Amino acid sequence: MNLAENKLLIAALGGVNEIGKNMYMVQYGNDIVVIDCGSKFPDESLPGIDLIVPDISYLLENKDKVRALIVTHGHEDHIGGIPYFLKQLNVPVYGAKLTIGLIEIKLREHGLLRDAKLHIITADSKVDAGKIQATFFTTVHSIPDCLGIRFATPEGNVVHTGDFKFDMSPVKGPFPDLHRMAEIGMQGVKVLISESTNAERPGFTPSERMVGEHIFDAFAAARQQVFISTFASNVNRVQQIIDAALETGRKLVLLGRSMINVVTMAKELGYLSFPDDLVIGPEETERFPSDKIAVLCTGSQGEPMAALSRLASSRHPHVEILPGDTVIIAAGAIPGNERNLAQVIDNLYVLGARVIYGKGTASGMHVSGHGSQEELKLMLTLMKPEYLIPVHGEFRMLYQHRQLAESVGVMPEHVFIIQNGDTVEIKQGNVALGPKIHSGNSLVDGLGIGDVGNIVLRDRRLLSSDGMLIIVTTLSKTEGHMMAPPEVISRGFVYVKDSEELMKDILEIVNSAMNDLMETKTTQWNLIKQTLKDQVGQFIYKQTKRRPMILPIIIEI
Repeated sequence: MNLAENKLLIAALGGVNEIGKNMYMVQYGNDIVVIDCGSKFPDESLPGIDLIVPDISYLLENKDKVRALIVTHGHEDHIGGIPYFLKQLNVPVYGAKLTIGLIEIKLREHGLLRDAKLHIITADSKVDAGKIQATFFTTVHSIPDCLGIRFATPEGNVVHTGDFKFDMSPVKGPFPDLHRMAEIGMQGVKVLISESTNAERPGFTPSERMVGEHIFDAFAAARQQVFISTFASNVNRVQQIIDAALETGRKLVLLGRSMINVVTMAKELGYLSFPDDLVIGPEETERFPSDKIAVLCTGSQGEPMAALSRLASSRHPHVEILPGDTVIIAAGAIPGNERNLAQVIDNLYVLGARVIYGKGTASGMHVSGHGSQEELKLMLTLMKPEYLIPVHGEFRMLYQHRQLAESVGVMPEHVFIIQNGDTVEIKQGNVALGPKIHSGNSLVDGLGIGDVGNIVLRDRRLLSSDGMLIIVTTLSKTEGHMMAPPEVISRGFVYVKDSEELMKDILEIVNSAMNDLMETKTTQWNLIKQTLKDQVGQFIYKQTKRRPMILPIIIEI
C-alpha cells in the first residue's frame, strides 16, 4: 500500500496522546524516513509485559521504501525500540555520537551490533533519502547531542524539533543554535512537528546548571553515605554527580548494569571526565569511612529489579543503606511510575534514610528537559511554520500547544491535533488530514515481540484477579466412561483447606455433569470441556461472585 504517491505524507506511529514510545514518519512517493523508535514501560493493566514498542506494520508493508531511521537523541523513549525494529527492518540508522553510542550498547545486548548500519551525524551533516533530504540543527535537552531535523521535500520543508528547551547556560555545551533555527524559518517551513510535554507550564524551564549546585550542597551537608539515583542516559547529570563527589572527597560506586555501561561508554567518547581512581567497586566500600562514599545507581523510577529498589529493600549483596544516610532521587517520575517510586521512597524512610526527592524547587534535584510555554512560543516564532503538528504529549498538552500557536499567529485551522496512526498529507501545497494507517503497540514479553495480544492479556488479567480452577477427568479411550473420580485443583482461587465445603460442592457439580455426558455417549472433547466450564462457572459465580479461569483437562487411557 503506497499512500504517498506524488504527495508528502506525515504520520505519527507513536508518541501522540502518550508520553513515550516516540516514532514518526515522513514519506514522499517511494521514500520513507522514520524519526525515532522509542519504548515505554507497561502499567499494571499489562501483566507480564516487559516493554511496549511501536507497531511497525505499515513500515513492514512498505519495507522497500524505508530509506533511514534518524534518531534525535538517546533517551529510552526515542531509542528503546530500536533493537526490535532492526530485527524486522535492518535499515541505516543515523544519530549523533552519544546517541549512536547508547544504541550500540542496546544492539550489543541483543546480538545485533555486527549487522547494524550505524552512521554518526552532526548538526552540519546531510542525509539523502531519495526525494527527501535531511539536515540538522543543534538543540538542548537533558542529554547531550540532541538534534532537530529539517526535511527538504518537493512539497516544502518539514521540521521535527525533537525534545528541546532553550537552556542558555547548559552544563556542557553546545548551546541551542538559534541562528540556524531562525535561518530555517526564513527559508520557509511548511509543517512544524513540535514536542508538547510542558505545554501546560508557564514561563521558561530552569537550567540544568541549577541542579548541579543543589547536588553539591547535599553532598557537602551529608555526614554519612550518599546514594543518588538518576537516569543513566542523563550524562550531564552524571557529570554533575561526579563533580560533587570529587569536590567533597568521596569515592564513587556505580550500581546497575545500564549505569555502568553508559558511564563507561560516555567516558570513552569524551562526554564524561573523571580520574580512574574515583570509581570503586561495591565490595570495596568497607575500606573507606561512610562519609567518603557516594553511590550512583539506577532505579529512579522505582523499577522493582533496579539497584535503588534492591537497596531500599536491603537486598543488595554488598551495599547497605543505614540510618542517617542521604538518598537523593535526581529525576521526576514518568507518568505511570508514581506508585512504584512512592513504595521505594517509603522503604527508604523505613530504613531511616534522609530522602531528598521531587521536581523543581521542591528539592532542586531535578528540572525538566522540555521547554515550557515561552520556549514553545519561541520555537514557533523562530520557525514561522504555516502548519503545526503538536506531538510528544497527552491530548490536553497538544491542545494547549495549539492555543500557544494561535497566540503567536498560527491560524487555528492550520494546527492538526492527531492521534497515532493519523496522517497529514500535502499535495500541490494543499494540507489536509490523510488516510489512517495501521499503528499501535507491540508488546515485548521475554524474547517474544507482538505475540501477546488481547486474548492473552485478558487471560492474564483473569488469572491475576480471580485465579484458576483446574478440573482433571480420566476417560476410557475404548469404552468412553470415567476411569477415576474427577479431581478439582485450585490455584489462586481459594485456599482449599479453608474452603472444603465449596470444593466438595464443585466436585459434585463436576461428577453430575460428567455422568450426564457419559449417559448420552458424548465423546467430543470440546463439548465436554464447555459443559464443565458453563456449569461450574455458573455455580462458582452464584456462590462467590468470582469468575476464575476454569481449565478442564481430559486424560484418555
